[in-house]
Amino acid sequence: MAEEKTINTSGLFSDRFLALGHSNFRYFLSGQSISLFGTWMQRTAQQWLVYSLTNSAWLLGLLGVCQQLPMLFFSLISGVYVDKYPKKKILLVTQTLQMLQALMLAVLVWLGLVKYWHVFILASLLGLSNTFDMPTRQTFFIELVGRKDLKNAIGLNSTVENIARVAGPALAGIIMARFGIALCFLLNSLSFIAVIFSLTRIKHYAENVRSKQQRIRDEIVDGLKYIKQNENIFYAILVTAIIGTFAMNTNVIFPVLARVVHHQEAQGFSFMVSAMGVGALIGSLIFAARSRNQTPRNGIILNGLLLSASLILTGVARNYYLTLALIALIGVFNIMFMATVNSTLQLKASDSFRGRVISVYYLVLTGSSPIGNFATGYVAQHLGPANSLYLGGLVSILLIAAIYFGVYRKNKTRDKLTSSAAG
Repeated sequence: MAEEKTINTSGLFSDRFLALGHSNFRYFLSGQSISLFGTWMQRTAQQWLVYSLTNSAWLLGLLGVCQQLPMLFFSLISGVYVDKYPKKKILLVTQTLQMLQALMLAVLVWLGLVKYWHVFILASLLGLSNTFDMPTRQTFFIELVGRKDLKNAIGLNSTVENIARVAGPALAGIIMARFGIALCFLLNSLSFIAVIFSLTRIKHYAENVRSKQQRIRDEIVDGLKYIKQNENIFYAILVTAIIGTFAMNTNVIFPVLARVVHHQEAQGFSFMVSAMGVGALIGSLIFAARSRNQTPRNGIILNGLLLSASLILTGVARNYYLTLALIALIGVFNIMFMATVNSTLQLKASDSFRGRVISVYYLVLTGSSPIGNFATGYVAQHLGPANSLYLGGLVSILLIAAIYFGVYRKNKTRDKLTSSAAG
């Protein structure tokens, strides 16, 4: 296949943003940058819509369950398809489906027909599409930029996403207050046109498609065996399961925290979401700038612990502006954790297993959220949102520390045995 044309980044892009030297990556990133604004507008509007319709933290948690539950059932299957079929074609299908989902939600709200169960059903359909979309997008990067610039591409993509995370919720708050929630969903639907167009512009890239044909069940089993046998991949995914279950449920807590603890309405809530986006933007810029450096050996553990500690501090805080600052800190360590895990998994995995490895990563990251969302919503309803944050952070710290010291002892014992045998 023909090589993709690249440009000399000297004088145009610094050596910290080399992924932008790949024209296909620039096409993809430009389309994503527009679409992601709409995505974050919809996420913010959807949470506020459900809470406004139900006034229930528990049902808000159930929204997260509906959106993430498909990941539990279909992630392993999606990984097989990501490894076997062209990623560009998969993305064209998933992005079109998400465009239609947002349009249906806009019509229902605009006509005044929307019920909370409508939102739950459409959120489930979005979750099913994301089950195939997310691992495809992540493993597409290495085909567009190669292994050398992969970490930089992940960091730049995170930067764009978090600019949208900052601006999208703030814009959603203004639109909801002045024009109504329906417009947020409509604008998100229109934003998918940009990413679909950008995909049609991508030509001649290092496409990685497996020709080996096996039954889906056999390929799933092979992928799980591969993960178990690779220690770095296995422990990265295990820590991700903990963080995904106990520390990444702010979408459930923030609407309740805004209204119950800080007495804020839609705009105040959107500022909280934007504050987390500001932190995430800072974290993604730090990660992109350091992408040429060696990843610290315990970077996943350290960022997971710092993220959990930030949750505890946010649960303790009672001043609204201090809470915004602490939420930004959550955003920094949240994106540093996710980007470190993502790049570690992709670089450690072989080409033939990368799709299945990333699908399992999303299985434990997003698929574990229904459990966390359900529990978090229940705790927030009965003990308050602040205590829910506090408990989630504390449990995460205890479990991560247990894994770290368990692995440390195991490796230390193995090293001693190796040294004794060599001596």
